[in-house]
Amino acid sequence: MMKQQYITIETEGAVTIVTLAREDRRNAISEDMLMEIENVFRAPPRGTRCFVLSARGTHFCAGLDLREHYEKDRSPVEFMTMCQGWHRTFDLIQFSGIPVVAALKGAVVGGGLELAAAAHVRVAEESTFFALPEGQRGIFTGGGATVRVARIITPARMIDMMLSARTYDARRGLDLGLCHEVVGDGQALARAKKLAAQIASNPPTTNFAIVTGISRINDMSTTDGLFAEGLLAAAVQTNPDIRERLEAFFSKKTERLEPGTR
Repeated sequence: MMKQQYITIETEGAVTIVTLAREDRRNAISEDMLMEIENVFRAPPRGTRCFVLSARGTHFCAGLDLREHYEKDRSPVEFMTMCQGWHRTFDLIQFSGIPVVAALKGAVVGGGLELAAAAHVRVAEESTFFALPEGQRGIFTGGGATVRVARIITPARMIDMMLSARTYDARRGLDLGLCHEVVGDGQALARAKKLAAQIASNPPTTNFAIVTGISRINDMSTTDGLFAEGLLAAAVQTNPDIRERLEAFFSKKTERLEPGTR
């Protein structure tokens, strides 16, 4: 296990587990912590085919370190530069081509929700709650929520969350798409690792196309999106590495998909 100051990095086969390790501050994201997160996703450990994003303590992430923000008393330009750092880091998480499974618990609030929304699969424990209390704090989202979170729950619902400080529990978050699965308390990391191992066994070309293509196609016109989809499909389906998978399917050597088996 490699330990930075605010995160730890551990590899289990083709899966790399990145753990937020600032539990005394509910894993609030400081400038230095953000830099450590950016560095690992910019240069993943060799052989990484899936990430798990987890956290120490009882909370996933309480968002921006407001104490640091208050003490630094940033100028508008300094704060805009900081926001660009968040955008750059979370874009790396979403678009680096390596799938990311997030194990959520406790507070997934503000910037913590922005971080979680950059992951591709989100497993939440029953203790998880989602909130965007920026209105109450007198601040505004700066880590990409207006793009990622609003697309998940709709802009109108995001506005409501920010104005009213409305909080959603794990089950309501599941209904809205803020998470994809709910498990018992203490079980999210194990479930995330299991999913990550399964995802890591997919062909890398297929995973790359899925995690880099779909969100970008969503930004395109219908005509451009269909064309881009065709290009991705052609690149993936004609890859020589896929033939072995197809042969296994034809010979009925692959596992049959049944409801509730994954």
